[in-house]
Amino acid sequence: MNLAYLAFSETGYELATRLSQALGGKAYRSGQPDEHGAPVDLKEWTRMRFAQCDGLIYVGALGIAVRAIAPFVRDKASDPAVVVIDERALHVIPVLSGHLGGANDLARKIAQVTQSDPVITTATDINGIFAVDEWSKHQNCALLEPKKIVGISGRLLAGAQAAVFSPWSISGTTPEHLFITDDASKAGIVLDIHRHSSGLHLVPRICTLGIGCRKGTVADTIEMQFQEFIEKANIYPESICQVATIDLKKDESGLIAFCEKHDWPLITYTSQELRSVEGTFTASEFVSSVTGVDNVCERSAVLASGGSLLKEKTAGNGVTLALAARDYHPDWTWKKEAQ
Repeated sequence: MNLAYLAFSETGYELATRLSQALGGKAYRSGQPDEHGAPVDLKEWTRMRFAQCDGLIYVGALGIAVRAIAPFVRDKASDPAVVVIDERALHVIPVLSGHLGGANDLARKIAQVTQSDPVITTATDINGIFAVDEWSKHQNCALLEPKKIVGISGRLLAGAQAAVFSPWSISGTTPEHLFITDDASKAGIVLDIHRHSSGLHLVPRICTLGIGCRKGTVADTIEMQFQEFIEKANIYPESICQVATIDLKKDESGLIAFCEKHDWPLITYTSQELRSVEGTFTASEFVSSVTGVDNVCERSAVLASGGSLLKEKTAGNGVTLALAARDYHPDWTWKKEAQ
């Protein structure tokens, strides 16, 4: 996690520095110069780090942190983790984004470093009930409908059952009140990269989008072809974690802009590296004559994913697209890993 710590006293700053050395991130002290020489202002520091960081740790009073973050809080799907620890390291309190943002896990890690008491207040945790948003985070999933979390958690807290659909076998012991179903339409929780019409959707980020494009192709053209591609494939775009292509395309402004729009890293390979990929691919003599390899999008997707081809090459408007997915192994034992 990208962490930032803010303290309000010398004692607090010493603790913040100790935590940054143990967990990563940078420690600041209110009123003292920052890395640019300007005095740290509570409101401005919070505004900037709230947008930039995965986790904010305030070393001081809970009320100070609450007032500081109040203007910037949006929703649990996008807010960073916010944790407060008193300067004597007696108590660690997750304040915001306990599950999706990882504040509960962060509080536990801080408590391990400082031998302090993690004050966890989320209902599922204190009642020992399965927390779907926390599980989703630890399974590397995008959770698409965060407003449905309350309904799922409410059912489980009331002792009712919830059905889970997954095309992958989930290792470990299924948590109490959950059961596996092979009918996605009847599931309260749907773990899949393919689109379904009901349930709370958890989408594993396991796919690589392979792209080939004509020189000078603009981002809007790539975007249009991409939207058509995922619609026909019935795939959630949230399942994609990276884009791959041949190194000849690494400076294509349209491709770079497309990747930046979706916040996807662009991975490139030489023609020799792509030729070495084993498998059956849609060959093109023209592509081979231009790039030195018979297929760019399929081969680059498979190579970058380390998995197998999920959707074969489609072409249109000078753009070729393919999708590959790495192996995925969900499990029920994330709490042991997080603690």
